[in-house]
Amino acid sequence: MKAPLLQVKKLKTVFETREGEMVAVDGIDLDIYPGEVLGLIGESGSGKTITGLSILCLIPNPGKIAEGEILFKGRSLLNLGEKDMRDIRGREIAYIFQDPTTSLNPTKSVGWQINHILEIKLEKQKVDSKAERNSRWLKEKTQHLLADVGILSPEKVMNLYPHNLSGGMLQRILIAMALGCSPDLIIADEPTTNLDVIVEAQILRLFLRLRDTVGSAMLFITHDIGVVAETCDRVIVLYAGKILEMGGISDVLNHPLHPYTVGLLNSSPKLEEEREILYQIKGELPSLLDLPKGCRFHPRCDRSLDICRHVPPETMERGKQHFVSCHLYR
Repeated sequence: MKAPLLQVKKLKTVFETREGEMVAVDGIDLDIYPGEVLGLIGESGSGKTITGLSILCLIPNPGKIAEGEILFKGRSLLNLGEKDMRDIRGREIAYIFQDPTTSLNPTKSVGWQINHILEIKLEKQKVDSKAERNSRWLKEKTQHLLADVGILSPEKVMNLYPHNLSGGMLQRILIAMALGCSPDLIIADEPTTNLDVIVEAQILRLFLRLRDTVGSAMLFITHDIGVVAETCDRVIVLYAGKILEMGGISDVLNHPLHPYTVGLLNSSPKLEEEREILYQIKGELPSLLDLPKGCRFHPRCDRSLDICRHVPPETMERGKQHFVSCHLYR
């Protein structure tokens, strides 16, 4: 087996507030292998985005990474200075943010922004060839990137500004920018949340094609189980900063172990079923300032035991590379 491209060990990310310490991510472990697509699912507020931002050391104040280790290609990212991290961001690890309308510079054309990414790549590679630094080469490369993400008129689109384009087009622009530096890892944070169903399907097909042709590994952050089923090789179920279940996509979706995973699957509509009312997990996510003792899901769980209220469950392997944190499987 190949060595992991990314290893996250016992990651704990907290925010210091006037009301006390808020634990957004609490001791999670994950590996991503070269060419793999790993899904990270859970309700809003479960810590998915904070996990992605932690990997690139982009936690906003008053947040900080309190504990843990993040290894990329065997190199500790938490021990790097800001200058070294800037060399990694975008070039080796690209981040596609969930809202494309706020991720692009409204005063610059699409072509200018992609050209800027390419110039950074050339600078890193110390390319001195005038042929690869002239404006004609940059223009042609930009057009190729736009065509690769399914934009039909790249020469026209590169002269437009973000406000001239739809949400689906802007999302494609962000993907093109992410691919500009040929990163080893792409973190896609809810990349289809604000898109209609048709555009969402197009973007998902694009990600599948990129996985097969470019070979970049991906961390796909979403709350949509259908999206995970379409794109991912493995999946992690996150709840209130804790991993509750992790395994191959077929194992987790066809044979879910944790009651929370079962609830997520039951609350997702299915074409083959006729239901007037969708299943809903009772209650809501706990406050990160006042997390429950024991299992964090027990106040909402229909199968909770007395031990669940007092003792945090250990992670157990219940199948080949299928892990669950639940007292039901002791």
